[in-house]
Amino acid sequence: MPWSRVVTDRVKTGSDRELVQSYRYRSSAPSTIWATLANEASREILLGGYTNYFFWTNVPDFGGLLRRKAEAGCRVRVLIGRPGSEVTRNREVVEAAALTVPTRNRITLEHVAALGALEGFEARYSAPEDAVNHISLSVFRFDDDALVTPHLARVIGHDSPMMHLRRQGDGGMFDRFRDHGEELWDRGEPVR
Repeated sequence: MPWSRVVTDRVKTGSDRELVQSYRYRSSAPSTIWATLANEASREILLGGYTNYFFWTNVPDFGGLLRRKAEAGCRVRVLIGRPGSEVTRNREVVEAAALTVPTRNRITLEHVAALGALEGFEARYSAPEDAVNHISLSVFRFDDDALVTPHLARVIGHDSPMMHLRRQGDGGMFDRFRDHGEELWDRGEPVR
């Protein structure tokens, strides 16, 4: 086998290089990753977790950061599950956690409300028919970086694995997860 073939068979190229890092647990990722990616984003931020509450507890002045981003022209979106939906109630039974799923949703909704009517900022609930797809996969996008958490059957998001992806070209994993988030967003319903 020619040496060039040996090298190309073993070296990642194109969209294969999109996986920056994987984590056995979302909570094992460096705590600074969320603030770093949010601070570096200039075009768009999509928080596509079912609850998203941990941003406000883990990133200092996260509401202020989102406000500054939106005021600087960055498109900021929050996609969240409905606190009283059937999917939320079912997940609540599965997790049986002290910090309930509806409580985590409400924490986010309080912070979203505090941002008010802000140009460049929008929040939506996932559509009822999409909620089961939303609750099983979180996609957090910051320009060309994404943190993706496929939720395992009976564990809370922070105990599920996470992948850090960076877009390298058309049709890679980043684009597939981006498209998933956009599909959920497009069918979502405005938070009022």
